[in-house]
Amino acid sequence: MAERHELRIPARYNGPPDSGHGGYVSGRFAALAAPHQGATVTVTLTEPTPLDEPLTFTPGPRRSTVTHGTRLIATVAPGHAPVDPPPSVDPAAARAAAARFEGHAGHPFPTCFACGHSRTAQDGLALAPGPVDGVPDTVATPWTPAAEGIADGFPVPDELVWSALDCPGGWADDPLARPRLLSRMTAVVRRAPRAGEPCVVVARRGAVSGRLLRVDSALYDATEQLLASATATWTALVDSGTHVSNSPGKDTA
Repeated sequence: MAERHELRIPARYNGPPDSGHGGYVSGRFAALAAPHQGATVTVTLTEPTPLDEPLTFTPGPRRSTVTHGTRLIATVAPGHAPVDPPPSVDPAAARAAAARFEGHAGHPFPTCFACGHSRTAQDGLALAPGPVDGVPDTVATPWTPAAEGIADGFPVPDELVWSALDCPGGWADDPLARPRLLSRMTAVVRRAPRAGEPCVVVARRGAVSGRLLRVDSALYDATEQLLASATATWTALVDSGTHVSNSPGKDTA
């Protein structure tokens, strides 16, 4: 039997203030599962991921699990590559969309690692997904990956790509009126962007079923070449207060 792996999610990689950022933790779990489940995996988050707490990754032949004590935090299973990523948006249109970002006021999670704008300077991705003019149900934002401890020009870690693909999906809906959390994600990184390389993230709103929202997202370089894509399911909070439930029910990614 393969050995278990212990890990922690540092506190700076938060989504809500007291739990891990969905895209970041999904990317971390996907990397651990790849030798067991394959390069394309679906991560299902069943509980908010605690920060700076010991987690246990347990590989399995059909699926791997992440636990915190006796709590099941996530499962990782073989997935299918996204087949219909949202079309590219040119950098100028992405900048114009970002100017319409509504998260500077009333953000449900203003310190979110990817799209929170109440963090200290250069701490986080500072994404600002706003509606694309003339393209329904679609948001876009520029993103220039920071070095994150590596030199400019070197590829950034996949978990940062997963992070960038995550949050714009939430802003393709209306998180100010109905906050949601990522509950399931499948991402494929064709080429990791390099630190300092200008990129554009695009997300498109899909179907809503009860508390569940389906979205597609994609990462493009400045020449509008596809670098990565994802499909995801977001689950609305039971209420807009402190109760958070990630369960995506029977939806499939």
